Amino acid sequence: MLIVTTDTIPGKKITKVIGYVASSTVRSKHIGKDIGAGLKSLVGGELNELTEMQDESRKIAVGRLVEKAREQGANAIVGLKLVTSNIMGNASEMVAYGTGVVIEDEI
Repeated sequence: MLIVTTDTIPGKKITKVIGYVASSTVRSKHIGKDIGAGLKSLVGGELNELTEMQDESRKIAVGRLVEKAREQGANAIVGLKLVTSNIMGNASEMVAYGTGVVIEDEI
């Protein structure tokens, strides 16, 4: 599955637009990691535990997006967007969405 953030793919022709596809995941921090991140925020620097959580969330959301697009007959996703938001104090949602399409090589 080819996934791009652009609306077109150089060298490829979109032969069919499947339509909007989206997926999401909601993740919460482990209490130990939450305490560690809180202490780290006092002195500054990257919050590695939270970075890892967001990276994992991104992988899960995009993986689910690919599954949904394939189920609908797409072989590519154009216009990929990722959005994150806080659901509650210790949980965040990662949403992945784009347009499922069928592509072929341009001749």
